Amino acid sequence: MQTLDLIRRLHEHRHWSNQRLLAAVQTLSPEQLRQSFPIGQGSIWNTLVHLMSAEYIWLEALLGDESPVFPGDLPGQLPGNQQGVGAIQSLEELTFEWHALQDRWNRYLLQLTEEELHQTIYKTSTSSGFGQKHGTTCVDILLHVCTHAQYTSAQLINMLRQQGHLNLPDLQLITLARQEAAVA
Repeated sequence: MQTLDLIRRLHEHRHWSNQRLLAAVQTLSPEQLRQSFPIGQGSIWNTLVHLMSAEYIWLEALLGDESPVFPGDLPGQLPGNQQGVGAIQSLEELTFEWHALQDRWNRYLLQLTEEELHQTIYKTSTSSGFGQKHGTTCVDILLHVCTHAQYTSAQLINMLRQQGHLNLPDLQLITLARQEAAVA
């Protein structure tokens, strides 16, 4: 399997996990979505917005924007900042916009070549090294988007667990593979 095939598989898993997270939170009340937790982004809502906005910002960087900003945020703010302020205000809107963003990711990953994986992408940091311009290989960014999503998704699952949810989504890649094998 080539590097590009592995990258695409990890992003397929990221998208599948996002869909399972969105399905898991559909029945939550606005109060449950915004309940404060001393982990991650501080609430399920903020964590969902953070996941989506990080994917948005990194895709924009991969497409050539060295100082991307999530719509509704201000330059210099963390993506989907801690207050969850941004252009997206409802779960329905978040779901719709995330689907549209995933379509953009799919088009990007489909046209990506092995050679492009080694290109240096420049982005001004909104977190560690705030304001500094960093150059990172495309492949490392693509891997980071997936590992960031896994890490942050685990925090969201923990928040759901603390709320007492019993049917927590299983986000493991092996579960995706087994579901695919069962269908085939």
